Amino acid sequence: MTEPLAHLTFGLGWDPAADTTASALASKDIDLNAAALAFVGDNFTDVAYHEQLLSRDGALRHHGDSVTGDGDGENEVIVVDLTLLDPEVTTIVFLVTSYSGQRFSQIDRGFCRIVDNVTGIELVRLELAEVGLYTGIVFGKLHRSHQGWAFTLIGQPIVAQHLVDAVPQLATYLG
Repeated sequence: MTEPLAHLTFGLGWDPAADTTASALASKDIDLNAAALAFVGDNFTDVAYHEQLLSRDGALRHHGDSVTGDGDGENEVIVVDLTLLDPEVTTIVFLVTSYSGQRFSQIDRGFCRIVDNVTGIELVRLELAEVGLYTGIVFGKLHRSHQGWAFTLIGQPIVAQHLVDAVPQLATYLG
């Protein structure tokens, strides 16, 4: 029997824009954003993202905003401690948006993933180039089940450059 999910990392990584003058958009810094949104039923209640690094209950912690993709590995990280989560929360949705407007097909080596911090196992990974001509993706969700928390990959592209653009599009994934 596997241990129930308790402590996870949502990681987002990408490479900086190539130094080229071929296109103004291609040479513009790439600013992707990771977000973890908490819901009670269909009601959005809390979030950790680049403008709010810690959820009110302390369960969702964003480790800082990257506006260029500089550095190796993950550029933005959100740690989820389910033991601290408000007991009324039923779903946590993981979202990536391209704040600077590049489509995922224009971004080199972009990826997002979920890692179980207790076991060290990568539960799921998505290459952003597979998303194609979109500026947002509903990556997946954690949801309460009878056995505890479960992760479900969604992988649904959306048109969104900011969290505010994305929230109205999330209702369909909460059931």
